[in-house]
Amino acid sequence: MRRLFATLALGACASLCLSTPALAQSAPVVTLTRLECGSPAGPVDVSARFSDTWAYDGLKVPILFSCYLIRHGDDYMVWDTGNPVGSAATAPKASLVDLLAQLRLTPAQVKYVAISHYHGDHTGQVSEFPQSTLLIGKGDWDVLSDPKTQASVANPAPFANWISGGGKVQPLTGDRDVFGDGTVVILNMPGHTPGHRSLLVRLKEMGNVLISGDVTHFRENYESNGVPTFNTDRAASLASLDRFKQIAAHLKATVIIQHDGRDVPKLPAFPAAAK
Repeated sequence: MRRLFATLALGACASLCLSTPALAQSAPVVTLTRLECGSPAGPVDVSARFSDTWAYDGLKVPILFSCYLIRHGDDYMVWDTGNPVGSAATAPKASLVDLLAQLRLTPAQVKYVAISHYHGDHTGQVSEFPQSTLLIGKGDWDVLSDPKTQASVANPAPFANWISGGGKVQPLTGDRDVFGDGTVVILNMPGHTPGHRSLLVRLKEMGNVLISGDVTHFRENYESNGVPTFNTDRAASLASLDRFKQIAAHLKATVIIQHDGRDVPKLPAFPAAAK
């Protein structure tokens, strides 16, 4: 009997020793790459539009237009698509397609294209990903897909592929754990627009990273709970910003304010990725 128990114990130990490395190997590699999706606007006077209480008299902030590529194992997601390519002063110097090519990726390899909100500096190149599943807040999707409201509020043209039924779209009603393991979570943060979202990425080496979308636009805006004059819901804006800050504190997350030229360099410069 003792010999039987010893044999069982050895077998269990061997099974555990074999399974532990296998489990470790099965965890997907998650990386985060920042992409320049528009030419920097230089120091911008933010006193006119970025506080409905006139809080930033004469303040000038370096404004950037950033997008992000998230790798999750063999799957890829693009977060926001920046300004459209063209001759405008804030147009990107290189398209998202060109930037992905430098990483040896094509738009067809991008499983999801996720949009923080419907403003043009976040949606300008979304049409380059017609095969990707579109992830967008339901409140924003309702605006974009409604002919009665879309033209007066947002530009639906970049989303024609999905509005016409040519592509898959998932309008999000709450938070979304994109890959089902908690590493990439789209956060419900309404107020700037009806369906605005932010993003949480949990990296093995760098730790937790919170990407703002436009829940806030620059550090002073973040620290003083500033609400831009063009937000759609003031109370929801403040509630979302409070939630964002609490998540950042509880998870000890690195906060990346997408438009702030002082914040984005917290991540490695392209083509390097945070891990």
